[in-house]
Amino acid sequence: MANTETALKDAMNSIDGALGVALVDYGSGMALGTLGGSATLDLNVAAAGNMDVVRAKLRAMELLNLQDSIEDILITLGTQYHLIRLLTGRGGNGLFLYLALDSKRANLAMARHQLRRIEAELEV
Repeated sequence: MANTETALKDAMNSIDGALGVALVDYGSGMALGTLGGSATLDLNVAAAGNMDVVRAKLRAMELLNLQDSIEDILITLGTQYHLIRLLTGRGGNGLFLYLALDSKRANLAMARHQLRRIEAELEV
């Protein structure tokens, strides 16, 4: 079992192209932990903004009466991938992992696989 700090370090060290990672409460938009980022990638601002993305998708699913759950949400930019993975286990309901990747260095399939593994090991 990994705590938040260990999980964020694991993401930054094991996922090629990782620019920043955060554990976010999508009820409040507050980042419970962040690692990485830069002057142009403020992870606290990204956490709050992506809370709106998660809420909008959950609302759309409700309106469509989709009886399913979100595994992850991918946003592709010109030079970056932004991956949002909703947590489902061990008290993780209401939380998501947010990962920003350099699209030139990242392998998206491997990043998703690693994030799934990190989620499974994370104890909140």
